[in-house]
Amino acid sequence: MATLRAVRPLPASPLALAAVGLATVLGGCGEDDESSSKTTPSNTDTATDARPEPSGGGPGKCRQVKAPRAKPDGGQRKPAGKLDPSKIYDVVFDTSCGPFTVRLDVKTSPGTSASFASLARKGFFDGTVFHRIVPGFVIQGGDPTGTGMGGPGYSTVDRPPRDVAYTAGVVAMAKTEAEPAGTAGSQFYVVTGQDAGLPPDYAVLGKVTQGIEVTRQIGELGDPASGGSGTPTQPVVIEKATLRER
Repeated sequence: MATLRAVRPLPASPLALAAVGLATVLGGCGEDDESSSKTTPSNTDTATDARPEPSGGGPGKCRQVKAPRAKPDGGQRKPAGKLDPSKIYDVVFDTSCGPFTVRLDVKTSPGTSASFASLARKGFFDGTVFHRIVPGFVIQGGDPTGTGMGGPGYSTVDRPPRDVAYTAGVVAMAKTEAEPAGTAGSQFYVVTGQDAGLPPDYAVLGKVTQGIEVTRQIGELGDPASGGSGTPTQPVVIEKATLRER
């Protein structure tokens, strides 16, 4: 599998935002054997500072849950096909803080969205955590190991538009600073602040269309004393990620 990228939110964390990029799973596409303070998200995928909002069990109420066991790193196949650009693809994340939905940006990031969709269909994100939570910046997840150093074992590249803005609700992929712009594995981040202020280096996965208050609630569960590393104050678990298409 590819070396894990350190993801960092805006220009302040040890991980580079590039690592934050999530690998979107491709629905119904064939796969091949290829593998491969605020800072920027990086892989060591990291994300930016974000403030979560209450969810799970009702507004403002995240359930107290135990951190799941770490899952194996890598071992996934890179999708060989792409998603149908004429269709709409949503990934619904059921978390211990409540559900939120991300609409995949198939046109801007065909490789990333196909990868993320494929991984979601396989249950890759189920039972994983948001390992990085930076209040007012970003929340980052998608690492099967929960360390900020894991991924699917391959990467995709979808260079984002030069005028991309990582504003509230935008979901992008984390990567290491050494990786080319638009590189993505499975680590992704959701911008919870008004504007992460990041450069156009991170592949755009999509945008939160429902449950934005849940992502804000999650964003509040980062230890301010941990700075850009974004140490969570309690486990926030992605119980299931479901791909829906129409």
